[in-house]
Amino acid sequence: MIGRALKWGTLLLTIAMIALAGYWGYLYRQIRNCAARDEAQKADVIVVLGAAQYNGRPSPVFKARLDHAAGLFEKGYARSVITTGGYGPDPNFSEAHVGTVYLTQHGIDPDVIITEQGSGSTVDTIEAVSGLMQAKGWKTALVVSDGFHLFRLKQVFKDYGILAYTSPAPNSPIETGSSQRLLYSVREVLLLSAYRMTS
Repeated sequence: MIGRALKWGTLLLTIAMIALAGYWGYLYRQIRNCAARDEAQKADVIVVLGAAQYNGRPSPVFKARLDHAAGLFEKGYARSVITTGGYGPDPNFSEAHVGTVYLTQHGIDPDVIITEQGSGSTVDTIEAVSGLMQAKGWKTALVVSDGFHLFRLKQVFKDYGILAYTSPAPNSPIETGSSQRLLYSVREVLLLSAYRMTS
């Protein structure tokens, strides 16, 4: 009796593990497909996801995102920009503020930039940005980040009622390095799985 129960338990566990591996494989493919696809088109606003800053200067990853967002703005894809990102170890500068200053220095009128610096996690950021957008009657966003990040962003924005078009930063140091690209993409698989389990 115990042997039969153990046998069935092992079988069910094996099936569950195979199913989970298949689901993770599916998510990984979706993440990489989204990372390779540029959906840039006109939207109500360009949203730039924050990344590390160093003493008021954007990190190479953040700079790549900001440069791409500036290029999209200059091409007329949107009339407004939202920079995002809270305070990290440096209490003097938020990522969003650093992003706003950088974009202003590169010719974008500060009056068309909204600085959303009160959020920490990606989900909290999207919740805050979606609230800002809905208050202004905006329904579409052109979202800029590293390629690995975009599939999850698109899914979470959808959950908050925003149609997100994604555009990967072409000069991302993470995406150009194969080991980092793999590591961050696998991390996204786990984060998206956790999000789906808790939302």
